[in-house]
Amino acid sequence: MLESMPSTARGKSAGKKPVKRLVTMSPNYGAYHQGFFPKTAGSAYPLPPTLKALEKHRKDFSVFSNLDHGIAGGHACVPTLLNGIMPYLASNFPEGNISLDQKAAEFVGAQTRFPSMTLKVNDANLVSFTRTGVQVPAIDLRQTYRALFLDENAQDKGKAHERFARHGSILDVVLDEAHSVNKKLGERDQEKFAEYLESVRGLEKKIVQQEPWIDLPKPKTDLKEPPQGQGTEKDLKAMVELIALAIQTDSTRAVTLSSGFLNGDFGLSGGYHGFSHHGEREKETQALMKIEGYQVAMIGYLMDLLKAQEDPINGGTLLDHTMLLYGCGMATGTHSTKNLPLLLAGGGFKLGDHKVYPEEKSKRIPAANLLLSMAQNFGMEIDRFGTSTGTLRDLEWKA
Repeated sequence: MLESMPSTARGKSAGKKPVKRLVTMSPNYGAYHQGFFPKTAGSAYPLPPTLKALEKHRKDFSVFSNLDHGIAGGHACVPTLLNGIMPYLASNFPEGNISLDQKAAEFVGAQTRFPSMTLKVNDANLVSFTRTGVQVPAIDLRQTYRALFLDENAQDKGKAHERFARHGSILDVVLDEAHSVNKKLGERDQEKFAEYLESVRGLEKKIVQQEPWIDLPKPKTDLKEPPQGQGTEKDLKAMVELIALAIQTDSTRAVTLSSGFLNGDFGLSGGYHGFSHHGEREKETQALMKIEGYQVAMIGYLMDLLKAQEDPINGGTLLDHTMLLYGCGMATGTHSTKNLPLLLAGGGFKLGDHKVYPEEKSKRIPAANLLLSMAQNFGMEIDRFGTSTGTLRDLEWKA
């Protein structure tokens, strides 16, 4: 599909850590547990209905039972998937409620054109947060294609340079004023102010690093711009294909994607929210398994696409070095937040089983431990992320 590759794709140098990528797909209504979770632990479990499409990938994914963030709040917990922190409690944590994808974006910096991409198909993407608590806005199918492959004209590039210059000037003024303000603060306030200044300097550095991408040509593809508004089935598949291309061209290494539902999708009549309050009625539960089964099937499709492509930076395949996470910060549409639906694939993890962790409250393991393991796999040298208490036991990966 591609006519050219970016200059970053040179093959891994000896002694260097592999370049990793992260893709997260998140529905906003949890999952129907009876369709999602296997009945037995280990690797020989019968696949439940929602996971049927992953049969050929059994050795490349794992499902996790009894992991959650230990919080309550129904729909308000959906944004906590990638950090375990309610937004209003962010100030209690050293890095606020920064989400895993944005932590990865900081780690990658300007090595790629887009430090991260926040995408949506027929629903809002609620899971991406900067360390200052700003929810990252998402772009749709059309915007994603154009961002990846259509070069801006000279006028638009000029405006982009002007924006960078303007932002740089504003930051200069802020930093100049900050020095005089800092002298008037007490010791505790100076510590908090120092954190603020650090974030300002980080933004300044980001501007300097990202500006050169304006004039660098984007990769070319023979893939035509996909039509938007063709229903979730076609739109989600097209978005997955764009994600695969984004990874293949090293345009980004961190992606989040929300997937929703429109009345009429899959021959169903109703709404995703209504189906999620199913009351164990067969019509609604069958609808949920169709919707969620297709989302999982698209994880499988992305695995197919990444397995089929050699990794030009690391060797092996793109899937070998790309983590795929499917999950939601709310467990079920009935507002439960206990036992989140979490599925992990690829990325060099040793997978292929249903991992069941303690159900007892006193022995429960935070879902953020999984996030910390993923962060370390990504290459971050950290020993804590969000509400983690350590890495997730029984989950190993190739460095």
